[in-house]
Amino acid sequence: MTSEMDYLGVLDPDDPRASSRQIANKLRAAILTGKLQPGDKLPSQNELASRYGVARETVKAALRLLVNDRLIVSRQGSGAYVRAQTQRPVGLRPHVEAAFDRQNVSLDFAGFSGETLHNTLMEVLDKIREGRLTPESLKIRILMCDTTAPMRLPRRVGTDVAEPSIQKRADRITRRAVDGIVDAVQELADLGLVRTARAEVRVHDLTPSFKLYILNGEEAFFGLYPVVEHAINLGGESVALYDLMGKDSTLFHFSVGDDETSNGPQFVQQTRMWFDSIWGTISREYAS
Repeated sequence: MTSEMDYLGVLDPDDPRASSRQIANKLRAAILTGKLQPGDKLPSQNELASRYGVARETVKAALRLLVNDRLIVSRQGSGAYVRAQTQRPVGLRPHVEAAFDRQNVSLDFAGFSGETLHNTLMEVLDKIREGRLTPESLKIRILMCDTTAPMRLPRRVGTDVAEPSIQKRADRITRRAVDGIVDAVQELADLGLVRTARAEVRVHDLTPSFKLYILNGEEAFFGLYPVVEHAINLGGESVALYDLMGKDSTLFHFSVGDDETSNGPQFVQQTRMWFDSIWGTISREYAS
């Protein structure tokens, strides 16, 4: 294939995900990092099939994923084009991976348990261990709810605050995610794979209503936490909870590079100011 398609990369034979999912992620990353601009035409299905050595049906499945994410539009007889819009629901991982391709990487996160952050970061940090990503410095700041203090959510339906067993469960989930991130980052520093690497964690008493990611001070990803009623097994009893469901949160992307008709640059600036204000005032050190 010609070099003009080099930005699409190649499929990873060790990636357990389906080829259609890998192709969709490659195209998504190209769109979200600006290599493909709004209005640009994507390579044809035949070109993509040849590029990745897959059947056209696999390419069609990948393009359907991008249509569902509202990143592209398909025009019959003409092909697929990058959708012309600035704020849209996105997948986080391609952006995180692109951000970690810098020499100096920063990531700020504010939210509840950090589970999604953990799952996203582990894949990217593995690529640093394998030498596929080579940042010189890495700084991660995590701002989250203090799960050892009285909590309004999650809680049993019909109560006002979380009972000890529910709070203990939330604390266990959060610590598993956050401590895993801190340990993984410290390991990179200990192994000398990153010249300077640290993950800092601070907590506060607010009940999060949204999750926020800020990458390299240039991109912000924002999603609201839906509160849902669902049942869990607690001590052998089925308990109905009101809970924050971060995995169901749709993320919207804002960038300092958005055009002048977008509020993206202002949104990124304001979220950075908000994060720094909470970090420097009402938050306190996380007790690991």
